[in-house]
Amino acid sequence: MKINIKDVAKEANVSMTTVSRVINNNYPVKSETRKRVEKAIKKLNFSPNILARSLVNQNTKTIGVVTPSINNLFFPTVIKGIEGILRKNEYSIYLCDTDDKPEEEIDYIKSLLGRQVDGIISIDPKTENMDNGFYEDISKSIPLVCVNGYNEGVNCNFVLNDEASGAEQAMKYLIDLGHTDIIFIRGEKSYSYDLKEAVYKKVLKENKLLKNKKIINIGEGNSNDTVENTMDIIFKRLEKIKDKSPIAFFTCNDLMALGVMNACKKANFNVPEDISIIGFDNILVSSLVEPKLTTVDQNMYALGENAANRILHIIRNDDKELTKIILDTKLVIRGSCSKVNV
Repeated sequence: MKINIKDVAKEANVSMTTVSRVINNNYPVKSETRKRVEKAIKKLNFSPNILARSLVNQNTKTIGVVTPSINNLFFPTVIKGIEGILRKNEYSIYLCDTDDKPEEEIDYIKSLLGRQVDGIISIDPKTENMDNGFYEDISKSIPLVCVNGYNEGVNCNFVLNDEASGAEQAMKYLIDLGHTDIIFIRGEKSYSYDLKEAVYKKVLKENKLLKNKKIINIGEGNSNDTVENTMDIIFKRLEKIKDKSPIAFFTCNDLMALGVMNACKKANFNVPEDISIIGFDNILVSSLVEPKLTTVDQNMYALGENAANRILHIIRNDDKELTKIILDTKLVIRGSCSKVNV
């Protein structure tokens, strides 16, 4: 038999109104009476109707989380950080995977609005939807926090990694090792990729190496096929190389870096003796491959925690101020890069 509020009231010997007040915590109830009701709720294993409570409290205790992928382990780690904070605060999430498609991103966010979520966290939002004003419009109607995906002049709340600093650390490390032939690997439209490319060019220019610029776009950077696609593209390039002079690859994420590593193995190039590789993100697999991947750590879990704390603050305080929280990045040196022998 399903237990209802009437059964709880009978067990606690109070009115249904009193039970409702205890559940919703919207009116004062004597301490002794509250304890009696809570004891009855526990004894009967009563679960209050969440939807009914949301109508009373004018919130649903849910947050929409929009991600471009769950295949790249960067995003699940950010989501885990978000979910950990929200769960402690009795919030649950609606998780939406857009498959890295801008139109899916829009559709999911509109769907979340229809579900009356209390706020939305969008991870690495698409550049198109930043530039066309979609996110600015959404932020006017509901608490919104964007994780990375920052675009200049867009008025939203952001929690960001200092990706420019991370990219600069990676490039300078390769140059300090003596590399002058550094190939940059990126995916399609993304502010993150654009930012890293700008740093790549800047560091090359500062070191009078801009004439050596080589940029390869592998297409979708967060899909099931990213590793395979990267491997195929880089393998075709390596096949044409006759002279095994030192080469370095700086990739926009660790999936792309793994693709490069696989291509090197397939083309009989040794890492790091012949080719040095640096990734970006520091996902779990980067420390499990051999050689272990040198990469830039992005504080993934901390990104999620900061985004969750920010969205809760906005909701609870009706905070209209737009903020930009920036977290540090750090180069993690492992075994996929070596010094150039001259």
